[in-house]
Amino acid sequence: MKLYSLVRSSASLVALYGSLFSETLFSFPKLHILTSAIFILILTKLLYNLLWRTNQVYLIDFACYQPPSYLRASVASNVEHIAQNKNMDDKSREFASKVFLRSCVGSSSCFPSVLHYIVPEPTLQASREEVEDILFTLVEDLFRKTNIMNPKDIDILIVNCSLFCPTPSISSMIINKFKLRSNISSYNLSGMGCSAGLVSVSLAEDLLKVHKNSLALMLSVESISNNSYLGKNRSMLLTNSLFRMGGAAILLSNRHQDRKFAKYSLQHIIRTTMAYDDQSYQSVFQEPDEDGLIGVSLAREITSVAGKALTTNITRLGPLVLPYSEQLKFGLAYIWRKICPPAKRNKNIYVPNLKKAFKHFCIHAGGRAVIDVVQKSLCLTKEDSEASRMTLFRYGNTSSSSVWYELCYIEAKGRMKTGDSVWQIAFGSGFKCNSAVWKCISEINPTVRSAWSDRIHKYPVEVPEVFDC
Repeated sequence: MKLYSLVRSSASLVALYGSLFSETLFSFPKLHILTSAIFILILTKLLYNLLWRTNQVYLIDFACYQPPSYLRASVASNVEHIAQNKNMDDKSREFASKVFLRSCVGSSSCFPSVLHYIVPEPTLQASREEVEDILFTLVEDLFRKTNIMNPKDIDILIVNCSLFCPTPSISSMIINKFKLRSNISSYNLSGMGCSAGLVSVSLAEDLLKVHKNSLALMLSVESISNNSYLGKNRSMLLTNSLFRMGGAAILLSNRHQDRKFAKYSLQHIIRTTMAYDDQSYQSVFQEPDEDGLIGVSLAREITSVAGKALTTNITRLGPLVLPYSEQLKFGLAYIWRKICPPAKRNKNIYVPNLKKAFKHFCIHAGGRAVIDVVQKSLCLTKEDSEASRMTLFRYGNTSSSSVWYELCYIEAKGRMKTGDSVWQIAFGSGFKCNSAVWKCISEINPTVRSAWSDRIHKYPVEVPEVFDC
């Protein structure tokens, strides 16, 4: 109703000044006519900006967790742990070791302390301590970077963590630790997989449309302390080789005064779920194995499922971001395949040139196979997927926070420039594919302390297909 009233009053003002302008068009000297015309143009521009601002979501800044070096889990130590696992038979040990050596996750990635024991002892308390350590560190770091002196300035809190859902909730942990307001809009998302970070962005956008002049704190984390699989089911052993410790904190705002401090503005958020399809729904599934040990299985078809979800997502995103020339080419190619029988047999489908819409790409670091499929499907170059591959190598699959490590990498390399568009692509259980498009609206300082600043000069590196140990 407020927006409707604003539009009505704005229209009335424009009509009033238009009437005054027409009345004085022939009675004022030319200078006065020109002045009146300029005034009306300025007024129209101000009204347009006022209406446009109401829907803008700004990303002020973000922080990625950098685990302490003593939690580093080298490839050799992981293989040693596998050899000591008495729940596995010889074939399972051989398979698990092979997967670790081919995971493309390097020796700089980290496990929480409980998983460093030769015989891991996962507990609820260990998971709680892991999440508290990551999120408390992140929030303090983000508040310091954004000059948030009073935590009560936060109006909205959104936390996402798929596999750890304690009582009280993780969002309550944050409220208790930082003494946030009693009337804060607080949300805790669970079970939504590696794409939950962009689900949180979507939720934050919707909330910021309703709650004017607000700050939203978004936290993405995954707990692996209590979710490491210790059995011998091969499809469940894959997750052990990929997932590592990590998290991200993001500060969003719809306040116009924050635009001059913000790094990015949100352009589009597109969510796709394939849960209606049984194969997609079961491609990432948590369940007990034949021995009663709980794990998350990854189906062999997961790459094809991800490809289908990505295609569906791009179908909605493309018309919003691609230039008309690319849309026309794609449309003509699609029609030609429909009406020409020989074209139907050609498996090479025209792929729009996405580089005409995006300068940077943040592909979820779910594993080498996933990155390979996306790079090939979108006709991207090695440099386009560099941030994803280096994130996988150094930090592993940090679940919903991986796309933020990738954005941090691009910034630290000094590649992000004002006006650049970046596309974050996240995949998750369900099966889901979510996209977020951001536009850089300020100059990014690559020397600022971050999760990459300590050794960004050493990257990119050549990641071997098989590690030595």
